[in-house]
Amino acid sequence: MRMNKLFATATMTALFAMTAMAADITGKWTGQVPGRNGTTDTTFNFKQAGDKLTGTMTGPQGDLEIKDGKVTGDAVVFKIVLEFNGMMIVINFDGTASGSEMKMKRMREGAPAAQEFTLKKAS
Repeated sequence: MRMNKLFATATMTALFAMTAMAADITGKWTGQVPGRNGTTDTTFNFKQAGDKLTGTMTGPQGDLEIKDGKVTGDAVVFKIVLEFNGMMIVINFDGTASGSEMKMKRMREGAPAAQEFTLKKAS
């Protein structure tokens, strides 16, 4: 019985430590995001609540809602859905946050390769 309590305590401590180490990316982030016609100055306004991520991406198409966003430790994933010429386009983003920098990959569904870029947290 004593071993079970010790194991449960160790497990809970590890879970709390992992939660405490999770990145908090709430705020404004900017960067040059690659696209079909070169790079574009883009602003992300992230709102994080626990592991859930919401917010907007602002670029040439205006404000686009972040969907299915999640932060796990320092890993960040979300998608943007936009309409272009009557077609729905889904762009998946995933990356790693470290301090005031976020290394990201952007992949349009159906595209042959991901494009990489870096975001910086605005002060």
